Amino acid sequence: MIDADVIIHGGGPVGMGLAIELGQRGIRTAVVERHREPSPIPKGQNLTQRTAEHFHFWGCEPELRTAHPLPPGAGIGGITVYGTALGDWHYDWLNRAHVRDYYLCPNARLPQYATERVLRARAAEIPAITVHYGLTGRRLDMGPDHVTLTATDANGQEQTLSARFIVGCDGSRSMVRTAAGIPETRAEHKRVMALIVFRSTELHDLLSRYPGKAFYNVLHPDFDGYWQFFGRVDHGESWFFHAPVPPGTTKDTLSPAAMLTRAVGRPFAHDVLHTGLWDLRVALADTYRRGPAFVAGDAAHSHPPYGGYGINTGFEDARNLGWKLAATLQCWGGPHLLDSYDAERRPVFASTARDFIERYIADDRAFLNTHHPDRDRDAFAAAWGARGLDADDVLAFEPNYEGSPIIGGPGQPSARGTHDHRARAGHHLSPRPLPDGRNAFHALGPGFTLFATDPATRDAFARAAHARGIPLHVEPHVTPEWDVPCVLVRPDQFVAHAGDPPADPAATLARAADWVP
Repeated sequence: MIDADVIIHGGGPVGMGLAIELGQRGIRTAVVERHREPSPIPKGQNLTQRTAEHFHFWGCEPELRTAHPLPPGAGIGGITVYGTALGDWHYDWLNRAHVRDYYLCPNARLPQYATERVLRARAAEIPAITVHYGLTGRRLDMGPDHVTLTATDANGQEQTLSARFIVGCDGSRSMVRTAAGIPETRAEHKRVMALIVFRSTELHDLLSRYPGKAFYNVLHPDFDGYWQFFGRVDHGESWFFHAPVPPGTTKDTLSPAAMLTRAVGRPFAHDVLHTGLWDLRVALADTYRRGPAFVAGDAAHSHPPYGGYGINTGFEDARNLGWKLAATLQCWGGPHLLDSYDAERRPVFASTARDFIERYIADDRAFLNTHHPDRDRDAFAAAWGARGLDADDVLAFEPNYEGSPIIGGPGQPSARGTHDHRARAGHHLSPRPLPDGRNAFHALGPGFTLFATDPATRDAFARAAHARGIPLHVEPHVTPEWDVPCVLVRPDQFVAHAGDPPADPAATLARAADWVP
């Protein structure tokens, strides 16, 4: 029997990120991961600026930058092309440089297996984390305030782990979600997609016409709005490719060469390394919590790899849930704090799927059904140009927790918002310079952080935090760009309060930690 505070079933990027979040807070964490080495299939490559912030706070951002270096001049942007990858009509897409100033760290691009190695190495440095590689959970028994996981190794030997909580970070076919009785709702698109991983230096030469790009979406009328898309893995050499295939296609009947030639617009030399098939669907767990069991990452939500939202959304799950589990186990979080994980994160993914991923498909379908350069070239050119001007959803993708039960106020959590340097309750804090020259993010503590110019406000918050055992770091500076004199920041860098000093600082802090007498 192995005892821990939290068991994490699944040590992929989200599970290992959650383990680091917990372990750094002194929470005894046991990770059960069946793969001794990360899967070599490239996926989850586009890491946002917000995800890079997570790595900063997990103490391994420099390692992320060196894990999969790009050659000088290699970019990580995207492009959308009509017809074929070598077509005449194209526009930039998903240019994350537009939101760089709103986050502490630049974005990154590297295959998931490289990201996982960075996280595994960091987890190995934290004494509170124990990783059990080579084990697979088989049975989950849950009581009202504890769980027992029975796992087996490759030889069928059983091992039992017990903890106060368990988190399923075990993918779209999550054992924890199933065992905990958490249903999920699926939007079936009835589309089978192919994945082809291949090497080709010739394709690198062909696509050099688009400098600074690393992924390429190809829109073609025959595919009803679903993308064919290429992505670089090792710059100049290896690639992945996704595309729809006819119903009934199997790996044996798949023709990688024909698919690649059609998408590019001409034959090119390549060596196929891997082929696979997957069903295009969007799935969302009906709840992210059932008693002491939680789900995160693909176990909680899954969708096609459009726009790099998946792995980044999973990392944000880990940051949101991690501090709340720690607060509960360390007895400074209130009785309903853990329920706010579902209340905040589930609506954000529902919005991500609805307002971004599935909207891409619907908008592309409508455009392709309406416009064709051979029917009316001028109308096509005008419509294509308008799409290019409105193609960057980076500014609109701003996950926030407005109106959540521990934020209060109007609104509801959503993935759609606006980037703004002003401090706003429920939104990510903008990392602006403080009057003393420090970046505000370098002044944050591991718990809550209060920025307030009024000494009486600082004293009142400090007394309330001490009385309730809530970790609070107090700063006397506020940057003018936040446009308010008082900002309370949560452990995940989201703003709990922004504005004038509250009339009752104790009540404001209590709401943010869901603390009640």
